[in-house]
Amino acid sequence: MKKNIASLKAAALAAAVFCAMPHGAQAANANEEATKRHFASLVAPGKEPKLAELTMFFTMMPKGGDLHHHYSGALYAEQYLEWVDKEGFCVNKNTYLIEVSKAVAQAEQGKPLADRVCLSGQDVMNNNTVLANLLQRWSDKDFYNHSGLQSPPDRQFFDTFGYFGPVASTNTADGLQRLKQRAIQENVSYIETIFEIAPIAMDADFDKKAQAGALTDADFAALGARLDQDKAYQGWIASYIDNVDKSGAGIDDANFTLRYQPFALRFLTPSQVYSQILSSFKLASTHPKIVGINIVGQESVNVSMRDYALHMQMYKFLKAKYPKVKLALHAGELALGMVPPEGLTFHIKDALDVAGANRIGHGMDIAHESNPLAIMKKMRDEKIAVEVNLSSNDFILGIKDQAHPVTLYRKYGVPYVLSTDDAGVSRNNLSGEYVLYAARYQPDYAEVKKLSYDSIRYSFLADTDKQRLLKALDGKFAKFEAEIAGSKTKPAR
Repeated sequence: MKKNIASLKAAALAAAVFCAMPHGAQAANANEEATKRHFASLVAPGKEPKLAELTMFFTMMPKGGDLHHHYSGALYAEQYLEWVDKEGFCVNKNTYLIEVSKAVAQAEQGKPLADRVCLSGQDVMNNNTVLANLLQRWSDKDFYNHSGLQSPPDRQFFDTFGYFGPVASTNTADGLQRLKQRAIQENVSYIETIFEIAPIAMDADFDKKAQAGALTDADFAALGARLDQDKAYQGWIASYIDNVDKSGAGIDDANFTLRYQPFALRFLTPSQVYSQILSSFKLASTHPKIVGINIVGQESVNVSMRDYALHMQMYKFLKAKYPKVKLALHAGELALGMVPPEGLTFHIKDALDVAGANRIGHGMDIAHESNPLAIMKKMRDEKIAVEVNLSSNDFILGIKDQAHPVTLYRKYGVPYVLSTDDAGVSRNNLSGEYVLYAARYQPDYAEVKKLSYDSIRYSFLADTDKQRLLKALDGKFAKFEAEIAGSKTKPAR
């Protein structure tokens, strides 16, 4: 009885608050409630998720930003085939590798089509069999629905970059514009892209010391001093900034904002990795649109595992010199069985406690880390978000559904955002990631709406840009919810 009285009082209070609202606010509140009810009907517990309706819902819904986004992996293979022709290259129809010799390409074009070994991008597009075979190598397409001989999923994924790599950096202005238009089409207003490899150098003495396990902060400082005098290295840093300016010209507008992260490749020699991390810090402290830095590459390969702790020490040393630079580090993209069990126990912790990461990319091995509850408490208390990439985590690591640690992050209050990782390789988009999330975990509408806002809140944008995009998101959600509420209105009889 007391419970019923309390419920009636709460309902009466809610009604009173609603009636006290201005008319416009009442309408907005009613639209949000209608949208909430509609969404709940799409993911009702115990029932099959309504995937077609979820796809339409999330395609329409404003999704804020994509914070874990690899530029080269975001572009679809068909785009790269256009650039093959633009650069005067060709594609070997036996190996599906790009031949970068223009002389070879020209000689092949002089032969009858049936006799050509190296095809133009257009020739590939016009040959359904060759195109299908190429897409199975340049992306994850058809991996689970045909019986050809295949690499394991993780190798399939990482090997794709070697195929389209020769043209991945050739037309970045065009590529960024294509990504912008695709983002706007699916109601994404911000991308923080892991753009181009950071300037790199090599130092044999440094690598020799690393091999002996004898590197110290003094060695980091000494290599930094030598690189300050390296004209080629400094020139590459200047060229990187010039490329960001030229490629990104005209990208930002009222509908879309783009920011950049340079990256280091974690499977290279220690001097190469350090030089990339150093140049990344220099770039992010110099250019306002380079808002953070990253380290990428398959985490489970031998060099990545062997040097992981060393890489975190490099970040620690340079973070002390450049304290304002933000770090979004790939960490814990590992699953049981990929590496020995002890390799799963410290990657996220070291990225946080040693390197000083501001966001974590993937964070998949959290359940195996030493003292995971303390790690998640730190992330919750310090508002360190995890970039969750459902499609690639499923494909590369075989982790999905209730085995995915997003279930832990949800339970223990760790902030997280949904992102694409490599949408071109996965043949997916951000709307598809939201569909996966909703179908698997049956969130309510408030949760998915919060994920959209959090993708701006946890971005590395300047505060003024962040507030601008959050305000714009308010307007976009008001329009979206009005559309959903209108679609639920029954026609007059």
